[in-house]
Amino acid sequence: YLPQMADEDRRRYLFVAIDRATRWVFVRIYPAQTAANARRFLRDLDRAAPMKITRVLTDNGKAFTDRLFGLRKRAATGQHEFDLLCTDLGIEHRLAPPMRPQTNGMVERFNGRIEDVLQSHRFHSGEDLEQTILRYVHLYNSQLPQSALKARTPIDALKDWQRQRPELFRKRVYNHAGCDSYPKSCRGTDEPAQILR
Repeated sequence: YLPQMADEDRRRYLFVAIDRATRWVFVRIYPAQTAANARRFLRDLDRAAPMKITRVLTDNGKAFTDRLFGLRKRAATGQHEFDLLCTDLGIEHRLAPPMRPQTNGMVERFNGRIEDVLQSHRFHSGEDLEQTILRYVHLYNSQLPQSALKARTPIDALKDWQRQRPELFRKRVYNHAGCDSYPKSCRGTDEPAQILR
């Protein structure tokens, strides 16, 4: 969750997706961590991602699964709202083992980067905080070389993958880095994402 600013009446939640092969990051900010917002996030991700999404790995939060019930663990039924949307979109939904955040280490590491940004800035409003996060995602995707990508940016890695394996993509990758040009689409509205065409 994000820190609550003085001009806000509640805290908001950051949903993050990272492509494992290219480290391309996609974020949305929602007022609650609910199954409806998890579905909205997946729909927005599916519209924005240039590549075909074949599987997603999530944690065991109530927004994503019915696997955990109180302190008891049970098998996921596959009937959770998020599971049903995954099925509709042809996406396999995998769950990280409970109490093993390292399984989803890329997202955890990115959340740590966001935490560093939040700790190193003073924000005047919720809008200021949101725009800072969105600018950072833009910078991360388009300008920060990643050692895991042999000093390329995620956008450059996407372009390389598209040249080598065009069948994995649904649309052309551009250098449009993201939400900072379309702030309303990043606030969890139902508007289509316009990140990559």
